[in-house]
Amino acid sequence: MEQRALWNISYGVYIVSTWDGERPTGCIANSVMQITSEPATVAVSINHDNYTNRCIEKSGRFAIIVLAEDSDPSIIGTFGFKTGKDMNKFDSVDYKIIDGMPIVNDGCAYIICEVINKMETDTHTVFLGKVSNADFISKGVPMTYAYYHKVIKGKSPKNAPTYIADERGENMATNAEAKYVCGVCGYEYDGDIPFEDLPDDYVCPVCGEPKSVFVKQD
Repeated sequence: MEQRALWNISYGVYIVSTWDGERPTGCIANSVMQITSEPATVAVSINHDNYTNRCIEKSGRFAIIVLAEDSDPSIIGTFGFKTGKDMNKFDSVDYKIIDGMPIVNDGCAYIICEVINKMETDTHTVFLGKVSNADFISKGVPMTYAYYHKVIKGKSPKNAPTYIADERGENMATNAEAKYVCGVCGYEYDGDIPFEDLPDDYVCPVCGEPKSVFVKQD
């Protein structure tokens, strides 16, 4: 089966936020869809290994923040490639509380949901949420997953539903023509300055990891 054919399905880039007790937490998701319009209901797929999964299960609520094309790419690194179990991801972003839910301000819209049902797969939980509030954050253009791959040049976190590894365990979405790729988030460096000439304090613009984690691809 050619799993890459599934990439023709449309995906976005979202932060799914919830509460870990009194502390906000969340993760990046790309599989979000509206199920019904009346009442407004959406579904989101969260990997069992994501700390956010168990937090949604306990709190019974989640919020979806739709990231924009001009959202800071480091947000994807923080929420997509680090775990809320070990750190407070919200310490590094500007956010506010709306209807009791943490909403990251660097996005174009938010949707707040009450969990009304769920479905388990081998690797993910699909949470069904009744929308209790939604609004715009900015006039930004919603980021698609294609934009994330082609423009920001990132790859899928291993917990993402769209992640596919090749025989070497590398993400097949990575552009093999890139000379230097971040070994953590898959960002492909294509700047005007040769990578070798970048300062030693250079960090990946997506995940914030140092220059030393970049891998040269022939």
